[in-house]
Amino acid sequence: MAQFQQFQSGVQVNGETVLTTVNSFPEFMRVKALSILKDNGIEDPQPGAWYCQQAWLDSFRVIAEKFGTNTLFEIGKGIPANAKFPPEVDRIDKALGAIDVAYNMNHRNGEIGYYKLVSYDQLKKELIMECKNPYPCDFDRGIITAMARKFEPSVRVEVQPGKPNRKQGDDSSWYVVTYE
Repeated sequence: MAQFQQFQSGVQVNGETVLTTVNSFPEFMRVKALSILKDNGIEDPQPGAWYCQQAWLDSFRVIAEKFGTNTLFEIGKGIPANAKFPPEVDRIDKALGAIDVAYNMNHRNGEIGYYKLVSYDQLKKELIMECKNPYPCDFDRGIITAMARKFEPSVRVEVQPGKPNRKQGDDSSWYVVTYE
């Protein structure tokens, strides 16, 4: 499956996560973001409520078409901004490993995929992530970047060359995370 297509019908995402999308836009653009969500079936998102994942993915598709993939990257960076983490999440590898826990807490009702830390080479300062989910690659790259920068400000995140990626229609995307 490619990006923007849920793995299974009936999956839902919570309102807090949907609202992060809205709040990632500059204040003067938030009305437009809410309008895009409404046009795709998510009207007046509220914390504590649950929304159709496909409607949210359809909104991402429109956002990408209207505003570009860098906007998806910025939305992704906003996802972990307000997240709370247990004290044991105190290093880059633990932070990237915790993405999947948060992902599962914010989705329900079916197959959602995963975020997986595949390897961590401390000497090379390199981590490899596999993300098997229906979200846009640039959104995932934003989430990974924001999480990694909590512990390593110089981090760079790129799609791993030669590996599958959802922009090319695969079910997953692989990312190389490096830092100084």
